[in-house]
Amino acid sequence: MRRFLLFINHLNAIKVLSVKSGLTHLGKYVMLMGRVLSQPDRWRMFLKQYVTEMYQLGYNSIGIVLIISFFIGAVICLQIKLNIQSPWMPRMVVGYTTREIMLLEFSSSIMCLILAGKVGSNIASEIGTMRITQQIDALDIMGVNSANYLILPKIVGLMTIMPILVTLSVAAGVLGAYATSLMGTTTVPELDEGFRYQFNQWFFWCGMIKAVVYAFIITSVSAYKGYTVEGGSVEVGKSSTDAVVTSSILVLFSDIFLTNMLT
Repeated sequence: MRRFLLFINHLNAIKVLSVKSGLTHLGKYVMLMGRVLSQPDRWRMFLKQYVTEMYQLGYNSIGIVLIISFFIGAVICLQIKLNIQSPWMPRMVVGYTTREIMLLEFSSSIMCLILAGKVGSNIASEIGTMRITQQIDALDIMGVNSANYLILPKIVGLMTIMPILVTLSVAAGVLGAYATSLMGTTTVPELDEGFRYQFNQWFFWCGMIKAVVYAFIITSVSAYKGYTVEGGSVEVGKSSTDAVVTSSILVLFSDIFLTNMLT
């Protein structure tokens, strides 16, 4: 009994420490975002970094977005055809369901989770390396707002390019669904009918809103993990992993509320 009580007290102590650690990180994150979301000192330098980050974070991700979305669109179409095929079911349901899945969830939420692994780890490792090599300290000594200079272009750049990536993802998924017609799974007229049936433009804009919110979460959380890293190269690797895990969890958590609010 005594050992059991000691075990319970130990668990309670861990819970208290976890809550305190979470609140500490939240406070540091809010304070960092206060520095980040301030007016840039030099707009010319900011615009230059903004274009660079759009290219590095967004343009370099187009390939993986198109490839994954194409095959996922094809797989969704095949699975729907195989699992709901029935004489009582209209044939256009395959295209209709594929369109709704791509618009509402995959291209906006799941694709952002995939990009969190690529973009988030890149941001955390880049800023973390600058932290341990004292480049950020050098910027602070020169009177530069290092948080604003390093992080704000990444946030704005990914928030700008992410809706374009989502649009390309939807288009690639639709092309993947059309590609299944070559295998005889369905026909192009059936897919056309399903894709056009009761199309709601608001669902497309829901995906755009989600994409912008997720872009902010991925970049800000990853930048925070890299900016606050302490130690050496090992800690940079850990911060990169923490950035991917934390941003992915927050994306899934916010997806529940955004889906409930927007649809």
